[in-house]
Amino acid sequence: MPKSTVPTTTTPLGAAQPGVRKRRRSFRDIAPYVFISPFFILFLVFGLFPLLFSIYMSFHRWEPAAGLDAMQWVGLENYVYVITSDDWFRKSLYNTVWMAVVSGVPQHAVALPLAFFLHTAFGRWRNAVVGAYFLPFITSTVAISLVFSSLFSRDYGVVNAALGAMSQVPVIGWLFPSQNIDWGQPYYTKWMISFVVWWRYVGFNTVLYLSAIQTIPKDLFEAATMDGAKAWQQFRYVTLPMLKPMIFFAVTLTIIGNLQLFEEPFILTGGTGGLDQAGKTAAMHMYATAFIDNDFGTASSIAWLLFMVIALVTWGNNRLLGEKKA
Repeated sequence: MPKSTVPTTTTPLGAAQPGVRKRRRSFRDIAPYVFISPFFILFLVFGLFPLLFSIYMSFHRWEPAAGLDAMQWVGLENYVYVITSDDWFRKSLYNTVWMAVVSGVPQHAVALPLAFFLHTAFGRWRNAVVGAYFLPFITSTVAISLVFSSLFSRDYGVVNAALGAMSQVPVIGWLFPSQNIDWGQPYYTKWMISFVVWWRYVGFNTVLYLSAIQTIPKDLFEAATMDGAKAWQQFRYVTLPMLKPMIFFAVTLTIIGNLQLFEEPFILTGGTGGLDQAGKTAAMHMYATAFIDNDFGTASSIAWLLFMVIALVTWGNNRLLGEKKA
């Protein structure tokens, strides 16, 4: 009699077992999240948590040396104190806005025509020249500030020596001081800091504008040339309108950066803000409140008030230079 046969299923050679296939499929599903998880973990620990904790601290009076149990809830008291009673905050905010305007406006007033000039006047040497202008931006802020501290020295600085030499030039000599300037005096401190900030960031803005100019179709310039437009007319009627999105982006970066000035004035004034605190910025005042006065609650409220000022000015810039919706 024939033997009874039991149907069996066979797996082709080299094929994965169903359980193995399921396990592999499930790993493929979570693999992307595993690979990007380090970013989110680092952001949560070093980004989001400090941000939220600073908001929490701004409603408390706290000295870190006393531990977390010493935190006392004070509500809006820190904000009210900073706005109504902290004279140094108002002075530092005034200094910050003053230096932001004096160093920021010339950055773009020089960078825009300079980028157009580099685009039209230089051929294969353009990249080398642009690299030279961009060099101050990638140089250490500490090194730059230390060098300019020597350049602006009252007795042995190159700046005073150059001004003294210019004062001896006929016809235009009266425009320059004949005696050495003490750049540490309150009137000159902000000018010195503003010049250093301008010198450092004008090359960065030049690179931004140059990159945007290079995206403008050449046909527009050729058509303008055929119509008899001069170089300055091409800059006024062709380049500037096409650069409006980049101008908005560059000015926004300048606003955010200049209202957070810290490194340049801190080093140039030795961390004190100079005589009469003429070079003290809002960020420096926040630092001093936290790490010198040991008042982290008030320092956190200063940080968020400064954030509100930056947000307000940025909103105004968006209304002025941002794209208008039809």
